[in-house]
Amino acid sequence: MSTPAAGPPLPVTTLLAVAPVTDLPRATTWYTHLLGRPADTHPMPSLAEWQLTPDTWLQLFHSPEHAGSTLINIGVPDLDSALAELAERGLEADTPQEGAGGTVRFAALHDPEGNRVTLIEGRG
Repeated sequence: MSTPAAGPPLPVTTLLAVAPVTDLPRATTWYTHLLGRPADTHPMPSLAEWQLTPDTWLQLFHSPEHAGSTLINIGVPDLDSALAELAERGLEADTPQEGAGGTVRFAALHDPEGNRVTLIEGRG
C-alpha cells in the first residue's frame, strides 16, 4: 500500500474528545468530581459536554457497545496539586511517573466505565 503525498495542513479549529459510557448519569457525576464543575451542556439526552478551553471539549456519550476503552490525556500545570485536589474529591490516581526523557510527569486514573484518564504535566 502506498503512502499518499502530504498536502497542506488540515485547518483544525476545534478538538472534541468523546468517551463512550454505559451509564451516563454515573459517568457525569464522576467527571463532575474530576473537573470540579458540572457539565456545561447536555445537547441531547445521551450526551454530556464540558468546554475545557475555548476550542477543546470533552463529551460523554451513552454508547454501551463502545464503553470502557477510551484514553483521555489532560494537560495540567502542576500534577502534584491536581492529584492532591482530586484526592480531596475522593478520586485516587496511580503513582506519578516520568516519561519522554523526563520532560513530562503523568498519573492515570480510571472512570467508572473503565476509560483511562491521564493527567500530564510538561516539564520543559
